[in-house]
Amino acid sequence: MSNCDNCGCDNCKCKKGSKFALGAILGAAAGAIAGVLMAPKSGKETRKDIKDYSDKAIKEGKDAGKKVWDKAEKTGKKVADKIDEVSEDLSKKFKKSGAEDKIEEVAKEVKEKAKDIKEDIEDKVEDLKK
Repeated sequence: MSNCDNCGCDNCKCKKGSKFALGAILGAAAGAIAGVLMAPKSGKETRKDIKDYSDKAIKEGKDAGKKVWDKAEKTGKKVADKIDEVSEDLSKKFKKSGAEDKIEEVAKEVKEKAKDIKEDIEDKVEDLKK
């Protein structure tokens, strides 16, 4: 049974990194809000500071999210390309063994599945970018 929701492995550091990043973001936000609220400024100045900080935090969050999804998209495409490569290699090897018809059928199915996976990944990335 796998432990990782991100990549499916049993021994992954990606969960630890995402938890740390979330903790750092929340800690920074709490510290900044406490600092702004404790500062001896007028209400108007304090509201402006809060708005400026929240705008900056939103931008940084979007930038970080974009980096994560870009990396996921790149990795997904690499996986799909590797599946295509392996299916081609298997097809060539089995053609040499004389089981050409069955192998072509299996290779075709593998290519179709790889194409479906690649399209699913691309669709999910596009959905997440919205």
